[in-house]
Amino acid sequence: MSAPAPDRELDTGPQVGPQVDPRQAPAPQRVTLRGQYVELAPLDPAQHGEELWEGLLEPANDQLWRYLPDGPFADRANFDANLQRLGGTDDPLFFAILDGDTKRALGWASLMRIKPQHRCLEVGYILYTPALQRTRGATEAMYLLARHVFEDLGYRRYEWKCDALNAPSRRAALRLGFTYEGIFRQHMVIKSRSRDTAWFAILDCEWPARKARLEKWLDPANFDAQGIQKQPLSAVNVETERPPG
Repeated sequence: MSAPAPDRELDTGPQVGPQVDPRQAPAPQRVTLRGQYVELAPLDPAQHGEELWEGLLEPANDQLWRYLPDGPFADRANFDANLQRLGGTDDPLFFAILDGDTKRALGWASLMRIKPQHRCLEVGYILYTPALQRTRGATEAMYLLARHVFEDLGYRRYEWKCDALNAPSRRAALRLGFTYEGIFRQHMVIKSRSRDTAWFAILDCEWPARKARLEKWLDPANFDAQGIQKQPLSAVNVETERPPG
């Protein structure tokens, strides 16, 4: 009579994670990423400042700064000083988001909390002017950064974090394919207010499926002559994830 198989649930020995390649990833550099609709270029305050200031000038745009650590700015001098600070850092590393045809600056995003030894980093400090919001370019900008992080730099984990009260950011993370991982309570103090932080991430093993969905949605064939989407990204997710047969 053979011995019974060991009950793994009763194994009380130390557990460790799977072994992985210990190599360190390269840190992101100031490169240009070109897509069909937008281009991401290293943030240059002298080159992009005027267009960004004009895109954010209206008082109604002050709400775009609500969950960011700085802003809004009442005058151009303070805005420029802040932009100089952003443009001069390596972590966060800022990219201006440019219209693919006109090269006009429409917003920015950064790669931040960069940990090459763990091959993990975050996309954050994102600001879209109204001209960029709810456009193909807005989605493509996030696609270009994710593709660069996973395919060019070889990172294992790509994070998205936001104020837990920032409902639009949380919806955007899920729409783009990030997985919700939970809340860090009383995580930060931003503008003298307590912030709980919602965490999301995409892993390298998940990226091929996320990439396929994004590319299918971004395909010009998904838009009519007026630029209206034929199929929302949420529908593309359902269709591409349906098992065969």
